[in-house]
Amino acid sequence: MSSATPTVATNNSPYADLPAISSVLFEAKAKKGLTFDQIAKQIGRDEVWLAAAFYGQAKFTTEELKKVAEVLDISSASALSEIGDHWWPNRGLGPMPPQDPVIYRLYEGVLVYGHAIKAIIHEKVWLFEEFVMTTIHLHKQFGDGIMSMIDCKIDIEKKPDPKGDRVVLSFE
Repeated sequence: MSSATPTVATNNSPYADLPAISSVLFEAKAKKGLTFDQIAKQIGRDEVWLAAAFYGQAKFTTEELKKVAEVLDISSASALSEIGDHWWPNRGLGPMPPQDPVIYRLYEGVLVYGHAIKAIIHEKVWLFEEFVMTTIHLHKQFGDGIMSMIDCKIDIEKKPDPKGDRVVLSFE
């Protein structure tokens, strides 16, 4: 990877409130020329979760943090003292509505399509319930269609398109 790896100016809002170790993580990642995906594979996580942890939005286990420190050649003792077992993420960076263009478009997508997505989730639950009415166990697995964003998998792909490349986000 080139040395042109983007870095995060952690002294700017909303990143100024991140733990100080976040700057160390981002700088070490850039210095080594690694992607989130490359680091994530070395610690057994996916790239979006790892990036969220760098931004203080997800919590490393002690073992994960030690592995990241090893991959990035930084002090695990320092990382553990800042964001170890005693530390908890502060979810939700920045102002509302978001000012960053990419984050705003995601926010806008939920504002525009949120109710439609909710209605379709509930329709699919209802159809699922109709199909398995006699199997209470299966009915309970899907609940009432409420989904968790805390324990989810997010994939990001680039899809070529004649009108310009597209971003494909999958939330599982």
